[in-house]
Amino acid sequence: MKTSVILLRHLLIIVSLLSSSLVIAEETSPLLLHAARVFDGTSMRTNTSVLISNGKITQIDNRAAFQSTTAKVIDLGDATLLAGFIELHAHLGFRHIPANTVLRHGITTLRDVGGAVHKPYGGDGSLRVLTSGQIITAPNGYPIPNMGADNIAIPVATEAQARQTVRDLINGGAVVIKVALEVGNEVGAPWSEHHHGHSPHTKHGKPPKEMPLLSETILKAIVDEAHQQGRKVTAHLAESKGVKIALNAGIDEWAHIPCDAIPESLLKKAIAQHVTIVSTLDTLSKCTGVAHNAHTWAALGGTLLYGAEIAHSDIPWGIDAQELNLMMHLANMSPIEVLQSATSKAGQYLNIPLLGTLQSGAPADLIAVKGDPTQNFKVLEYPDLVISGGKVVVNQFEKTH
Repeated sequence: MKTSVILLRHLLIIVSLLSSSLVIAEETSPLLLHAARVFDGTSMRTNTSVLISNGKITQIDNRAAFQSTTAKVIDLGDATLLAGFIELHAHLGFRHIPANTVLRHGITTLRDVGGAVHKPYGGDGSLRVLTSGQIITAPNGYPIPNMGADNIAIPVATEAQARQTVRDLINGGAVVIKVALEVGNEVGAPWSEHHHGHSPHTKHGKPPKEMPLLSETILKAIVDEAHQQGRKVTAHLAESKGVKIALNAGIDEWAHIPCDAIPESLLKKAIAQHVTIVSTLDTLSKCTGVAHNAHTWAALGGTLLYGAEIAHSDIPWGIDAQELNLMMHLANMSPIEVLQSATSKAGQYLNIPLLGTLQSGAPADLIAVKGDPTQNFKVLEYPDLVISGGKVVVNQFEKTH
């Protein structure tokens, strides 16, 4: 009976996500876009136009090359055309965030990490959604004490159980496996009782009890099984104890910049192991170690990709300009490098051919904003044009002609 109820609940969540992602998408086949500036995922170009047909970008060239085209034309004028943004850390299903809202605010691909697992969908006039499925954790480990286990986390106690859980998640459609290595007493973390920078001690003067963590042996089994199945493993971690276990087990990705300050020696080891960090700087802006970690990670040459953790109460349901600004200032990234982290580099990381780029053969997922976003990231939160899979979802420019 309990299993049937859980399955029904999963089905209802998936149906809700699918229905919320439906948009009235205008067919644009073929469609020619002119703009003063085009960010192709690598560099900013001028005098460049983009031709879309059958859900793909079919040509990107100078404006004169398209003089004889019969395509419908949208002349964006003094605007910038970019690939749609890729959000690598969100909680769309668990928090019941409307997929259409996220899409209309500039995110065309989203990775939902923690919640019901399902096969990738969307990208054809709707938000492209990829999932990790439930978070694998220790018995009574994070996030079970905070939020319970139902449809959020799966506790595992043995290597065999861990491997089977990984296989089940991948069979369900998981594109990445997520694990929790969260002790729970970091100052400033939004999931901690010590948010807003309060002392990590209780009123009785005792530090809070740490949540149990997956053992290194079990974590290695998870990583090995995931790698055999061609999947990366991302870890929710926030301090040095979790970092050490993750490094010893060969974790591929840290789902957050750590909340506590991490010794440079451990950050160097992570870079040597080709670990990728998803930024979430805005979400963790109250943490004591975030500025140090971001600055040191960037100075050492570490890879930092865009992710704002859509679902937290102060994070926009779309592109987060504050996240982009923090990447620029804390990690010393140039505006172009910041844009790359949310487009071409993220698409390459997801191993989806040409996703996040504007080049021939790439998915026709595009956004456009008036003016130059490298001068003001805020304009990206309210794109004037959104196209998903060649279908126009938002168009605040002149009508096609």
